[in-house]
Amino acid sequence: MAIIAFIGIICVFVLGVSLMGAENSSRIAKNLENAIDRCITECYALEGTYPPSLAYMEEYYGLVYDKNTFFVDYSMVGTNLRPDVTIIEKQGGGQ
Repeated sequence: MAIIAFIGIICVFVLGVSLMGAENSSRIAKNLENAIDRCITECYALEGTYPPSLAYMEEYYGLVYDKNTFFVDYSMVGTNLRPDVTIIEKQGGGQ
C-alpha cells in the first residue's frame, strides 16, 4: 500500500513540475513580446521611424532574448506602419 501511495505522490510531483514549466515558458514569451514592443515604441519616439530589424534593436536598444528557445519573425509592413512581430517557441527550446 505504501508503494502505491509513494508512486501516486511522485506522479503528482512530476505533473506539477510539468505544469510549472509550461506556465514559465508562456510567461517568458509574454515578457519577450513586451520587451520588443517597448523597443519598437522607444525607437519610434526617439528616432521618428520604426526599427529596421531585430539586430538594430539588439544593438541600439538593448534587446536580449534566448535565440535557442524563441524564433522571432520581425517584418516591416511599411515605413510608416508598426512592424509585424511573431514569436514562436522552438520545440525543445533551451535544452
